[in-house]
Amino acid sequence: MPEIERPAPAYQQLVAHLRERIESGALAPGDPLSSAAELAREWGVSRPTAQRAINTLAGEDLVETSPGQVARVKGRPRPLHRTGMDRAISVRRTGRIYGDTGEYARIVVAELTTAEPEVAEALGLEVGAPVIRRLRVTYSRDDKPLSTSTSWFDGALAERAPLLLVPERIPQGTWAYLEEITGQRAIVGRDAIDVRLATDADALALGLTVPAAVKESSTLLRTGDQTVVEFGVSVSGPGRVSVYDYEL
Repeated sequence: MPEIERPAPAYQQLVAHLRERIESGALAPGDPLSSAAELAREWGVSRPTAQRAINTLAGEDLVETSPGQVARVKGRPRPLHRTGMDRAISVRRTGRIYGDTGEYARIVVAELTTAEPEVAEALGLEVGAPVIRRLRVTYSRDDKPLSTSTSWFDGALAERAPLLLVPERIPQGTWAYLEEITGQRAIVGRDAIDVRLATDADALALGLTVPAAVKESSTLLRTGDQTVVEFGVSVSGPGRVSVYDYEL
């Protein structure tokens, strides 16, 4: 039975779950969504919360609603540029980032290096301090590069967490691996989004022709006592939609 995780609001977790099923094709165009009453019962939330999730999906143009009728899935949406929140919720609920979308990632760099000012500030370290850098490229089911993402960790973890320095996927996922070793659980995230021109490295990784615009998303993951577990930056090219839920 699905269970609500914190700290993300319940309706956002429903939205992320249903959005992923639509993106993956598990819910095809024309398929009905569960009603608000059914979602409320399944997830153990209030009916208004479930209805709010459905309304959010309708606002994203993923489903269509009619008075007195069940909501139905619309045509296949454009690929999403997943936010840190999307990835975090997916990892916590399923242990996977990509669900059943057919997307996959390859780790292309895993190294011990020195902290540039931005990384040092994010991790609370001195400039030039040792840090672990892991760079991955995410591909679509048809092997097209969609985005790059780089994660930085305190270099002091190198001996305790040697798999961070191996350019391969960590079977249980980076978070679970670090939690097993350190006992520290990431529970709070913050995303910052910007748009800039692609660098030569961006263009090479994503198959872009410069000049081109890219979207950059920086994410900080913290424990309950505000210890930074990971600092990450993801970059995506054109055609990747970002969706954000917010209170009014």
